[in-house]
Amino acid sequence: MSEGDSKKDLFRKKLLEKQNEAKVVRKVVLTVFIILIIAFSGIIGGGYLYIKSSLQPVDPSDQSKINVTVPIGSSVSTISNILEEKEIIKDARVFKYYIKFKNESGFQAGNYKFTKAMTFEEIIESLKQGKLMNEVAFKITIPEGRQLTEIASIIANNTAFSEQEVLEKLTDKTFIESMRAKYPDLLTDDIFGKNVKYALEGYLYPATYPYYKKEPTIEEIVEPMIKKMSQVVAKYIPQLQEKKMSVHRFVTMASLIEEEATEKADREKISSVFYNRIEQNMPLQTDPTVLYALGEHKDRVLYKDLEVESPYNTYRNKGLPPGPIANAGEVSFTAALSPEETDFLYFLATKEGDVIFTKTLEEHNKEKNKHITNANN
Repeated sequence: MSEGDSKKDLFRKKLLEKQNEAKVVRKVVLTVFIILIIAFSGIIGGGYLYIKSSLQPVDPSDQSKINVTVPIGSSVSTISNILEEKEIIKDARVFKYYIKFKNESGFQAGNYKFTKAMTFEEIIESLKQGKLMNEVAFKITIPEGRQLTEIASIIANNTAFSEQEVLEKLTDKTFIESMRAKYPDLLTDDIFGKNVKYALEGYLYPATYPYYKKEPTIEEIVEPMIKKMSQVVAKYIPQLQEKKMSVHRFVTMASLIEEEATEKADREKISSVFYNRIEQNMPLQTDPTVLYALGEHKDRVLYKDLEVESPYNTYRNKGLPPGPIANAGEVSFTAALSPEETDFLYFLATKEGDVIFTKTLEEHNKEKNKHITNANN
């Protein structure tokens, strides 16, 4: 081997060693980089989860009252620390920054009664109005499946307002627009759509509402119902956007499911029947829409009732009615968004409360003769 060849081999050897060293360095750098990224992501993710948790009530199921005194001249920091010490909130810093982010102010000193189930918004509202300094004056319970006119009657029966006064407020466009400004994601332009009977129909969430004033205004009575509805529907917004489904359509479908369901009913199956019929361009043919069109409550829908001229009559019109026909509960909302995958096109509720699902008209009529016709003979 010549001296020139020996130098070339030595050069190649050193070059190979440098390349190997470079590979090792790159691997080490990459490994360290990945570790740092994972660690950083863990810190960010952990921080996000902690803040998200801190924004939630301490214990949503704990309604026991806790006495809290807010001294005169208390700063936001002082109030936040007091609430954390009393375990009304999870983290004083998160609460303080939340208040700053929302630009809230005007908190009142006094002796309050809070619960661990309260949200940040409820705590802030209480501190601004001092409304929990007194015991609950009265409560109003709105059951699932009630219509706007029925809700007006329930409110009237629990207050000094007449049913007519309540209904006038519930249909007052100025009031509705003021609610739309506060809850734009819930009360969209669709509530004023063509042929919609009542703009707020289906938008007053069924629940029990406490009131701390002896004589609140109708607005103060109704707004918590809309606010609660907004909070419930907000959970479904991402899925609605993914499915390209409007809030109004979602609430309308949920109301049909609510009105058709019995205690024993499988709401996901009822939901599937409605979606299957829409997909096959079949009318929904659901009796509650006929009763809503008639403005009556009847135990039995007659054949002549099915001919009522109304955009809400789903025997005469295909697709969903113009708007909700009642207020739905969360079980029906879930079913409206997640129907079971079936081939059913018909269902029949028996007098015992069972619901029978069938795929063909022939099967449906057989079940109808068995459970309805024979039962009436």
